[in-house]
Amino acid sequence: MNIIHNRGSLIRTKKALKNKNLTVGFIGGSITDGRTNWNWPDPVCSWLNETFPAVQLTVENAGIGGTGSDLATMRVDREIINRNCDLVFVEYAVNDWWFDTERRMRTREGLIRKLLQDEERDVVFVYTYGHYMFPFMIKNQVPPSIAEFETLADHYNISSVWMALNAFNQVKQGKLQYDEWLPDHLHPQYRGSLAYGESVVSFLKSALTGTASKKVIPHGKKLPKPINKNNWQGLHLKPFSEVKRTGPWIVKRWNKLAFIDQTLWTTAIGAKLSFDFNGRGLILGFDFGRASSEFRYRIDNGEWKESKRMRPEWCGQEGWYTPYHIADDLPIGKHKFELEVIHGNYEGKAELNPQFSSTRFCLGSIGVIP
Repeated sequence: MNIIHNRGSLIRTKKALKNKNLTVGFIGGSITDGRTNWNWPDPVCSWLNETFPAVQLTVENAGIGGTGSDLATMRVDREIINRNCDLVFVEYAVNDWWFDTERRMRTREGLIRKLLQDEERDVVFVYTYGHYMFPFMIKNQVPPSIAEFETLADHYNISSVWMALNAFNQVKQGKLQYDEWLPDHLHPQYRGSLAYGESVVSFLKSALTGTASKKVIPHGKKLPKPINKNNWQGLHLKPFSEVKRTGPWIVKRWNKLAFIDQTLWTTAIGAKLSFDFNGRGLILGFDFGRASSEFRYRIDNGEWKESKRMRPEWCGQEGWYTPYHIADDLPIGKHKFELEVIHGNYEGKAELNPQFSSTRFCLGSIGVIP
């Protein structure tokens, strides 16, 4: 198993370095999140600074803990594309693990095609580690979540770095203790993140200063036909101004989370909203937590469904930007969506612990899948 697959030449990155102004984007989960002081993007950026001291380096880290490529497809325009990133690292092998192959391929390929829909940036995949990958890696097998990313990488000539394999090999060789790598069995800190970053630096040395691939990453009109025709490339956000509201709703500038511009906010049980959309699917993004309400919803006057969202122990009262899938296989065309806020009583636990029950509804984004 190879740690590095050098596929497409980093043409745009080299051009940015020549112009002495490079913007690097990172998008992924908590292992990539820039709000720590030890995740793997830090040693990578340190190497770029050291290697290219005359270059003005800008970092746009859009990693959010507990999120996958579905929410990334909703956020990538605002957080990466519109911020003029020249080089983008994508990390979702871990957080996408729990979804089935069809859903992963739809969201991931949509994310990739959004990133490559113009001529402005290079893309690199990076793969991290969850303990559920151990049975595969100990047998020198590629975990399915990573294998599916590699299928996309081959199709689009996107280079990839299996950062976790570098650390895994060091553990097997006795160079790195497992608890040094993963103190909580998932999240590397200083020593583990350095092992991840080292493999990305090795890739960049060969891609930027050594023998580079001569293949081209396809962009724009040169994009190949998608592997999955139902990918989410066309996903777009519906503005709150087009949402009809009944009850005490407020559109709030959302200073609590950098990745949310505004929320459609209420604390009133029974508050309702509705809107029309044109497409085949719908996904909602929330500032979610233990103090959040639940809601019921329906499409096209159909049967009402009720949300029942997991509230893990690590989840705070609010502050987790997380998506909720409404639909992805509707007949393509015009549809009506209706929603009503209900009490956030999580599986009866509110009687024992009030932190599981509240009425806070913070909708951060509405994604329409055409």
